[in-house]
Amino acid sequence: MSEPRPWLKNYPAGIPANINPDTYPSLREFAEESFKKYARLKAFTLMGKSLTYKELDEKSAAFAAYLQYRGLKKGDRIAFMMPNLLQYPIAIFGAIRAGITIVNTNPLYTPHEMEFVFSNSEVKAIVLAENFAANLEKIIHKTKIEIVILTSIGEMMGGIKGRAIDFAVKYIKRMVPKYSLQNTVKFNTALRQGAHQQIKPVEIKPQDLALIQYTGGTTGISKGAMLTHYNLIANIQQIKAVICYYLEEEKETTLSPLPMYHIFAFAVNVMAMMAIGANTILIVNARDIKSVIRAFQKNPISLMTGVNTLYNALLHHPKFTSGNFSALKVSVAGGMALQTTVADKWKALTGCYLTEGYGMTEASPVVSLNPINGHGKLGSIGIPVPSTDVRIVDETGMICNVNEVGEIQVKGPQVMKGYLNRPDETAKTVIDGWLCTGDIGKMDEDGFFKIVDRKKDMIIVSGFKVFPNELEEVISKHPKVLEVAAIGIPDEKSGEAVKVFIVKKDKSLDENEIIDYCKEYMTNYKVPKYVEFRASLPKTNVGKVLRRELKSS
Repeated sequence: MSEPRPWLKNYPAGIPANINPDTYPSLREFAEESFKKYARLKAFTLMGKSLTYKELDEKSAAFAAYLQYRGLKKGDRIAFMMPNLLQYPIAIFGAIRAGITIVNTNPLYTPHEMEFVFSNSEVKAIVLAENFAANLEKIIHKTKIEIVILTSIGEMMGGIKGRAIDFAVKYIKRMVPKYSLQNTVKFNTALRQGAHQQIKPVEIKPQDLALIQYTGGTTGISKGAMLTHYNLIANIQQIKAVICYYLEEEKETTLSPLPMYHIFAFAVNVMAMMAIGANTILIVNARDIKSVIRAFQKNPISLMTGVNTLYNALLHHPKFTSGNFSALKVSVAGGMALQTTVADKWKALTGCYLTEGYGMTEASPVVSLNPINGHGKLGSIGIPVPSTDVRIVDETGMICNVNEVGEIQVKGPQVMKGYLNRPDETAKTVIDGWLCTGDIGKMDEDGFFKIVDRKKDMIIVSGFKVFPNELEEVISKHPKVLEVAAIGIPDEKSGEAVKVFIVKKDKSLDENEIIDYCKEYMTNYKVPKYVEFRASLPKTNVGKVLRRELKSS
């Protein structure tokens, strides 16, 4: 057995062992304090257009009042389905101020996936970019959605610029499929109407739900992690302690290429950066490397978050490698394993350490982080953030010794309330307050943790989790498929790519038919990149497919 919290000796001077998760009774008070404290400063910027903290205060108040005017009450659910736009933080804080629970939704969801999420969470309202309205049209009649607020990429940009952006998106790039939705309202119209209303008083308690974030969890079945105001405030305080410690209040310009519907960006780039009055530069599409490069060229970026593949892509772009990085203080990688070669090249080019951390949606999400000052250990996921205990447990439930391999378990104020409508899965995942991550790892004598193997069979594609069970369930419904197994294989661009092995029921089945079928029912990053047909699949004596044999074949 090791000493309790051996990682504390590696905390840089000034970082506390514990935070106070009761600093604010809810996210509303946290946000409203930031609005007033940093009123004159820029809060979020997109394509040169900025929202100050004062404007975010006014517009989010108008949005909150509008939602109440339309009949939404405390605890009702509102879905957001859009890329990084100025509308997003307005909607986030408007919902929070009205006591309405947010359901973050990946815009790349297929109608099938949208229907499940919206029905499971009983969403009553949605804010979505018109690019995705055609998909909503297909399934809205199967949901409880009563209020549809439409927006466009250029709507908050104003004037000629905004109209030009929307014209290009709709008529040149043809990114808005035709749709027909009844009784919709434009985002700006909602703000104008809400500005004439007053927010009705709402009591928000620490254990009230602030966010339902869908994840594959530890079993591969899509579930809604219930994150309370208490959970998220705790993680804001934890992030502030280990990251914002290296930043200056009111002086930072940070970059958010990751989408706000991803829990990593939601917690770090939206919430934690507001705690220090930072200006967050939003990138609409992280795959548009040129837009990330332009952000560096036009702004003194001091913090960036991203995944390994994004950092790697930037390092291989000639226009980025000739840039100026004198303002860069903090670079954080999460969502997938950080490659040592990428970290080394980033430090050599920018002079800034690329720091790897670890988190889970179920932990709001940050669990651990290598010290930002460069005194971490490459290849590790760092040390637990304040007020967080992490342990390694063997198959019998015994706590492992130093450098022994077992399951990573986490306890702290950021651990979720549970899975929505899934007490069975909650009971399996949170035991006596310990979040059973399903990740296999070990802890060294200094308290640094390392993941030895990811959750069994889980695939990481560009930072997004893909679960074989989900893919196999969809593909097995194809009438020409007899058996199917999915695995992840190494890929230079995305870290991993999905490969499926199929036993045919009908000899006419080919690769293209499978790919087209998957595109209809799955988000793009889940669609298999490789398809291999076999006469049979390797199995155990009880008939379970041996994926590890497929990986080694």
